[in-house]
Amino acid sequence: MNRARLKAATALAIALATVSGTVSAATAADTGGIRAEIRADVNRDGAVDITGDSDAVGKPTWSSGRGAIFLPNVGDKQRRCKTRTPDGRWLSNAQLEACNDAQGNVVRAPDYLAPLRTVPVDNVSDAATGSLQLVGAGKSKVRLFLKRGDTWTYVTTGTRVTAAELRAGLRLGLDGRDVIREDWDGRITVKFTVTDGERTSTDEVMLRAAPLLTQHHLQRAEQALVVDGSRQDPNQREFAREFAKEVRKAGITKPTYRFKNGSDIWTQDFVEPGYVSMPGPGGKPRVLRVMMRSAQMDRAAGRQDFELRGPGVGVVQVNKGKYDQINSTGNLETIPPYTHKGKSYPAGRIITGGHGSQQPAHTGFFKAQGAQDPLLLETGWLAIGHVDEFVQFLPADTPRGWKIGIADPEGTLALLRKAQRDGHGHTKVFSIPRSYADGRTPTIDQALSNKKLLKDNAYAARKIKENLGLLKRETGVTDAEIVKIPAMFERFAGFPGQGEPSGRAPKLAAYYPGAINGDVLAPHKYLAPKQWGPVVAGKDILAEAVTKAYAKVGMRVRYLDDWRTHHVFGGEVHCGTNTIRAAGTAWWNSPKWDRIP
Repeated sequence: MNRARLKAATALAIALATVSGTVSAATAADTGGIRAEIRADVNRDGAVDITGDSDAVGKPTWSSGRGAIFLPNVGDKQRRCKTRTPDGRWLSNAQLEACNDAQGNVVRAPDYLAPLRTVPVDNVSDAATGSLQLVGAGKSKVRLFLKRGDTWTYVTTGTRVTAAELRAGLRLGLDGRDVIREDWDGRITVKFTVTDGERTSTDEVMLRAAPLLTQHHLQRAEQALVVDGSRQDPNQREFAREFAKEVRKAGITKPTYRFKNGSDIWTQDFVEPGYVSMPGPGGKPRVLRVMMRSAQMDRAAGRQDFELRGPGVGVVQVNKGKYDQINSTGNLETIPPYTHKGKSYPAGRIITGGHGSQQPAHTGFFKAQGAQDPLLLETGWLAIGHVDEFVQFLPADTPRGWKIGIADPEGTLALLRKAQRDGHGHTKVFSIPRSYADGRTPTIDQALSNKKLLKDNAYAARKIKENLGLLKRETGVTDAEIVKIPAMFERFAGFPGQGEPSGRAPKLAAYYPGAINGDVLAPHKYLAPKQWGPVVAGKDILAEAVTKAYAKVGMRVRYLDDWRTHHVFGGEVHCGTNTIRAAGTAWWNSPKWDRIP
């Protein structure tokens, strides 16, 4: 072959390689026959293909359907990270978050490195060298390692690869120093260059950090969390003990984790269990759990989240937000996976509550993840203002796999009116023991003649319907997929500054313990706060109605008394507990996403 034909053939080969993504267009020049090729798990099957082309096509770009994924390596495999100083004081928020397996430039948890490989370059001289470079806005947030023998070497701009290594092919690993945040979309490009005298070839592959995902109720609960009590708070100690029993009865075998800071009993509100994952060997997802501290940097209880850190478990902070109720993670729930109007949410979709024009501090953080685009409901009509006070998502035997549970004040008032018509108007509206109150609880007749109470529940019903309408429009859920859960509301003045501001609409809280504010412990097992409703013919008619409502989705209800521990302070069982759920679903397999281009 003459020189002109050789040059033409080489140019054609490079052009074809450029189209297929094996050589970047920017470096497509006469390489004299050498070709740098770097690959990652672009097709997301858990392995890097260097012999075929399954990981070659389209690798310089990243989309929802194709592209390699890496993890923020924020666990603590060696349990080296401390939470307190030697004299027992908490470390600062910055110190707590800084320690993890991605700290520094040492590989501590190689199982969470995303694999990359280079195709062996045979036709190079002994003088040939190779180099690697991170390209993109997030290069300071990512670590690249080269495996030499059994040792992982941190790659810098000065790292050089020998001709022998080029001929053998490189094994590389990449991880993130942090999760995706609002200043970075998680994308990074790894550039591989081979130089042999005057011959140079360059190739690129793009990866994206896995989004931090929240859990939903179709994922199996594997462990529960609760705040332990103390001698000074025997009621909370009893609550924690009884909760752990119910968790075991629901089939959750891992012991319930008990936080020790008993001054803040709201376990749902200072931690949000989440996870990141990427394809692993054999197609099995490689999962790293990530606990998110609520966006309340002055909430001391959130520091306890870092006590959960360990092998395969990390903790992150949003690093903004005050101890306002709007920023609690009880104001953050997740719609299970769904597709509607061309948008798909394979890992579910976050709902969170705004208070008028005020939005939670965590909203931007989760928008940045690009996976569970938060849907903003209106919760400012509630004294506490959390979405878990009136809506939940229940596993159900439907094509969708779930239904919406919604608080139903109108149905509960109808229940009381029926009891009144049946001659039980003089029955106490609450059946709580005398030790819980002064015993002068109203009767059904008195409750139904309380104009303020009736007005408040009409207001609550209107606000709930507005939120439900938004949920139906966004998810496509029909009336047949709505489960109405008995509930009533009243004006709440439990804390200074709450209750009924002058000239403004009332702020409401649960009148009876909010049954909807309980725990889905298993697909058919639900733990609700004990209702303490009117007792007619020896039966709590409100608890019977709650049990019947959950039976519509095949759930058996058990009850846990939270009146003195949580209800009187504006919360319920769900507010005081939490769950860590299975996270083995391959979220990246969905062909469509809501936001990621």
